[in-house]
Amino acid sequence: MIYLVGSGPGDPGLFTLKGVRCMEEADAVVYDRLAPKALLGYAKPEAEKIYVGKKPGNPTMSQGEINDLLVEKGRAGMTVVRLKGGDPYIFGRGGEEALALKRAELPFEVVPGVTSGVAAPAYAGIPVTHRNVATSVAFVTGHEDPTKGNQDVDWEKLANGADTLVLYMGVGRLEEISKGLIAAGRNPDTPVACVRWGTVPEQRTIQGTLKDIADRVAEAGLKPPAIIVVGDVVALRERGLDWYERRPLFGRRVVVTRARAQAGELSADLEKLGAQVHEFPTIEISPPEDFGPLDAAIRDLDSFSLIVFTSVNGVEAFLKRLQHHGLDLRALPREAKVAAIGPATAQRIEQAGLRVDVLPEEYRAEALIEALGAHPLAGERVLIPRAKVAREVLPEKLRKAGAEVVVPPAYESVPSTEGKEEVSLRLQSGEIDCVTFTASSTVENFVGAFGAEEAARLLVGTRVACIGPITADTARKHGLRVDAEGKEYTIVGLIEAVTGLLTADPLKRGE
Repeated sequence: MIYLVGSGPGDPGLFTLKGVRCMEEADAVVYDRLAPKALLGYAKPEAEKIYVGKKPGNPTMSQGEINDLLVEKGRAGMTVVRLKGGDPYIFGRGGEEALALKRAELPFEVVPGVTSGVAAPAYAGIPVTHRNVATSVAFVTGHEDPTKGNQDVDWEKLANGADTLVLYMGVGRLEEISKGLIAAGRNPDTPVACVRWGTVPEQRTIQGTLKDIADRVAEAGLKPPAIIVVGDVVALRERGLDWYERRPLFGRRVVVTRARAQAGELSADLEKLGAQVHEFPTIEISPPEDFGPLDAAIRDLDSFSLIVFTSVNGVEAFLKRLQHHGLDLRALPREAKVAAIGPATAQRIEQAGLRVDVLPEEYRAEALIEALGAHPLAGERVLIPRAKVAREVLPEKLRKAGAEVVVPPAYESVPSTEGKEEVSLRLQSGEIDCVTFTASSTVENFVGAFGAEEAARLLVGTRVACIGPITADTARKHGLRVDAEGKEYTIVGLIEAVTGLLTADPLKRGE
């Protein structure tokens, strides 16, 4: 089966559920320049991924060659996804590919996608139809087939044939199109908007009228790909409908250095605020080299009166090891108390069905020790399943209070350099607005990936935000400047710090 799948306009969140299912089945994915690269993550790791993007004036493959490729893969018995920007049948040449597959007697299905002619205006605050303003809309190509020898677009009929005109691929001919519409009777003062890279953080919108939009676009240096919207609906944008570009971190680029498995929450929340997130996981969470100490502690669980979790990773690793032994939380002694160092850790513990007895007001080891001060510790046995390498403040203080402390490694934080080259290039080119650090280990591994001098040099023109004072102190010890710390030492606190930092610093990037 060959699936002709519309990838949508750019925001991966606008991809369809059926598109996801097709990607998961695919043996080969043939994808375009405008298809979001994130969607390739839905494909099987072993699936063949073939780029056939066509940049204006510089096609990787001709359309005929793409057709032949689809036929070749189909005849080889493969399940193929042809991943196309927007919708396959709206100026996407999907019809040509479908006809080629039909001639080859190969089975195919079409999976529509959200077209940029609707999505880009919507993200720019422009409804293409609106009661009492526009009851009709026409979708038009601004770039016809140059081999036809004649132009099919009748500008005279089109100028007055629909309330809203949405033009694809017309930026290069914007002056010609504007003059044609005016000559055909469209009012020169008709509002016009050009939306470049609609639905993604690089989105940029230029407004004007038919008589001046070409000059405004040229002055702004706006390049394809862009959607042009002509009609009175464009004025609605100025009434506060431009929700996407009003988000506090719109246009900002933020690096998340957290382990990929834990980066999701931070990345997603930053993206909701409008940021473009680049994940550079400096840490990879892996099992400890030796489970012996943790297994011994699990066998002796009845002897512990206090169990302390210092991270979500520690909770996850402990629960997983319990399950490995055929146990669950019922194995914990009923009278044992449970302490968590922060709200995210406490939440994960409670999700597992266990009550948290001790949670400090300030989310670091020193505050947890103070909170535990209300509990008699002398002669108590304390279990702290955590990372192999971590701060010794908590175990040492508990031992000084008279407790017997067992600290078995439940997991290891292994340095990772995945994405190092891309982040380095983006930092050097000044594309990154802020780098975030969620733990001392993320700082240390960032510095370890580049070297102390190079790390400091790369961050000279970039803001740095840390989750709290411990992480910030580590950054400063390595020669890094720290611009903001979370007032609350949590992901929420870090996001608030990043937002405050970047909204107070005007965006100067003009591309």
